[in-house]
Formats: sequence, C-alpha cells, structure tokens
Amino acid sequence: MNLALWLERAGSSHGDRPALGLGSRVVRRYGEVAERAARLAASLRNRLLLQPGERVAIVAKNCPDYLELMFGIWHAGAVVVPANAKLHGREVGYILQHSGARVCFASSELRDEVAAHAPATLEYLIAIGGPQYQALFTADPIAVHPCLGGDLAWLFYTSGTTGRPKGAMLSHRALATASYALAGEVDPIAPGDVLLHAAPISHGSGLYMMAHVARLGIHVVPESSSFDAAEVLRLLDAWPRTSMFAAPTMVKRLVECNAECNPDHIRTIIWGGAPMYVADARAAIDRFGPRFAQIYGQGESPMTITTLSKQEIADRDHPRWVERLASAGRPFACVEVMAADTDDRPSPPGETGEVLCRGDVIMSGYWRNPDATEQTLRGGWLHTGDVGTFDRGGYLTLKDRSRDVVISGGSNIYPREVEEVLLEHPRVREVSVIGRPDAQWGEVIVAYVVGEADRDELDALCLKSIARFKRPKDYVFVSSLPKNNYGRF
Repeated sequence: MNLALWLERAGSSHGDRPALGLGSRVVRRYGEVAERAARLAASLRNRLLLQPGERVAIVAKNCPDYLELMFGIWHAGAVVVPANAKLHGREVGYILQHSGARVCFASSELRDEVAAHAPATLEYLIAIGGPQYQALFTADPIAVHPCLGGDLAWLFYTSGTTGRPKGAMLSHRALATASYALAGEVDPIAPGDVLLHAAPISHGSGLYMMAHVARLGIHVVPESSSFDAAEVLRLLDAWPRTSMFAAPTMVKRLVECNAECNPDHIRTIIWGGAPMYVADARAAIDRFGPRFAQIYGQGESPMTITTLSKQEIADRDHPRWVERLASAGRPFACVEVMAADTDDRPSPPGETGEVLCRGDVIMSGYWRNPDATEQTLRGGWLHTGDVGTFDRGGYLTLKDRSRDVVISGGSNIYPREVEEVLLEHPRVREVSVIGRPDAQWGEVIVAYVVGEADRDELDALCLKSIARFKRPKDYVFVSSLPKNNYGRF
C-alpha cells in the first residue's frame, strides 16, 4: 500500500483539521496539504516525466513544505531521498549521483551549494518556495499511484565505514510498520496531537511523520528551522499535547535551559540516536516529569529495534529502575531481536553478542550495493554491528559499537570519512580519528596526526570537503601511531 493514501484519506475525511504549523501558528490544513501533494504528483509525472520508482531528493532544512514534498513524491509512485541539510555539497553530490535522482528540491539558501556539486544525471534542481516550485502546484491533481508493500519508498543514506554513505532501502511496508510501532508502543497519538520537528526531518523526526498523518496530528516546525532550546521550550508551551524526537544532547540542553515551559503540555519526548547517561535521564525526569520514552534503532531498522516505555522510565519504585534506565529497553513487537555469537546463534542471557534483528520493519537491502547487502543481511537477519546483552527480563543493554562509529550530538560520524580527508593534506603522513567522551555532545571527534600540518589548514580542508559537524574538535600531533603486527592502527 502506498503511504500517500494516508494523507489523501486525511484530506478527504478531515480536510479542515490543522496539519502544518510554523512556530506558534497553523499554516495549512489537511485538505489543502492533500490537494497540494496530488498536484505536485501530477507535475512530477506529467511535466517532469518522472516514472514510478525513480528517485527524488530533498536537501532542505526543516520547513512545513517537507511533508507535502514527501507525500507528493510517494503520491506519484516515486522514491524520496532526504539528505541531511548539514552535509557538505560534495557529500550531497555523491548521494544525488549514487541514488540516480533526476529531481532535487533544495532550500533556497542551499540551492547554490547543491548546484556546485550536482552530477550530470540531475535534471531539475528546484528551490523550495521559488517560482518554479510554486508552478508545480498548478497542475490538476492525479490519483495516488498504486504500490505494493515491498515497493521502495525511502532511500535512507547512512554514513559508511568505507568513507561513502550507503542507501538503506526502506519500503512502504517497513515505514508503515515503524509507524504502527510508534503509535502502539511508544507514543499513542490522538487527532490534534502535535509533533514538533526540532530534529532533522531527513532522519529521525521525519520517520515519525507518517504515523501522525495517519492519526491527524499537527506537524510543527520551529521558525528557526532547527534546534534552539529556548525556542523549543516556548513551542512546547504554546502547543498542548506535543511530542518530539530528540537526541540525548538536545534533551540535556532543554534541561539546562532557563526558558519557561509547562511540563503538562508535553506528551512525550522520545530520545534516541545515542546513549543517554543515567544521570542525564534522571535530571530530565526531575525537570519535566514522566514524559520520556526511549528508542533504539538504525537507519536499516528505522527507529524500531527496542524501546523503553514512558511507564518504565517513570517507575522509580521498581527495584531495578536504574538498571533498566541504563538499558535500551525491550524489543518492539514487530521485530525479533537477539544477541548472537560469531556463528549467529543466540547468546544466553547475560552474555554479550552482536545485536541481530529481523521483521517487516527491516530494510530491503543497500541501494546498488549487493556485497554490503549480503554481508549485513546474511541469514535473513540485520547485523547491526552493535554489541549488547539481554538480561533474563528481556531488556537489552548495549555494551559497545563495532564499525568504529562515533555518535556526536546524535549524529553518526565514521572516522574513516574524516581520516581520508585529512590525508589529502601533503604534510599529513598518518592520521587516526577517534571519539572522545564529552559531557555536552556525548562524544567529539579527535584526530591524532603524524605530520607538520597547521591546525587551521586541517580545519579548512575538512570544511571544504565534509560537513561541519564531522570536523575534529581537537588535533593531537604525535611522532608515530601505535600499530599491531600487521601494521594496522
């Protein structure tokens, strides 16, 4: 089933209900949004000659247009490719080239950067809100293109250990399953409930968009289009029964912010994307009350591997409350999850193993990367690369991460991406990038460098090639790097 049907039905049955908000005001209602998505789909198909299954990229900061773009693309039977707006233009260019997107919608302030790195395969680069964009909504609406559940809906690009991101293929069925999991086990939604998009819609926050459309929720974007703690607290105060997805760093900033907010207006703050320290979790509960839930997932299993419910996080009287607060929770109902040994056999409770999962929510594979697909989905299980252990109560505690990923402020950073850029400098002979614990960000990137390069030159090189948030926060210059018997760091 095509997810676009959810918006079409909402527009038909409850067209007067508010759908989109900007700051503290409603800007569009469901009838208008559904009609605009249908008109956009008509233009994609009949004017831009887009065929079902072709990819359409979105490189944009959070904005109310994001929802109608995504659903309009699905309405046309095409595949949405949202890219992180914080990526460097060269990184966006690779995603455009690799996905084969013929059409890209970009925030007006990002359009020139995208254009500078766009591949020849991109035929249309359209600034959101501009004249070319507005003209797309003048076409006569068309019907939703029929899709099967296994048809591709979203290419979710994740950073890769090889220095190139991989496109996790998420089907309409996978996204629908993730939506059911959210509404059924994490955050029940009633018509008129608000989803505040303070985290990027291209990633976690956008994955919760579909469930709120199905349940006639209101999607609110901050005026700043990003996360500002004081602004978010004002919006939580202005919109009763508001939920939001937040990385632990964002939760910590909300706790530390002095702006006023009535906690009774908060429905749920869902944290995920990085480990949450128990002390930070307790501080958040002390300030805002029992309004937090936790999820653990990956782009390959969108937001849906395990969850720790609001009730469990709120149950301070439970004898194992602190232990459970430090866990990633229990598996969602829609997935099988196990900690496995090196032969992919279940590890007994208390013993560590790689976290494996399978179910309808899991990706179909990696776009145009059969080798990585075969390796990651071998035996029918998603091999997450995370190491954890289950207790006898079924709670998963994550112990470590393989694949060298550093999670800083909720964003995944793979050291090799940064190392390859730094090694472009002619006076860098060797480099090793690691994550260092940080009270604010969880981890920050630190580069150990063998060579005589200047810090400012290395900073400039990174800013020229990769997203700003991947730039090392510190450089440590050493005479050599430790190696094993094979000459590896």
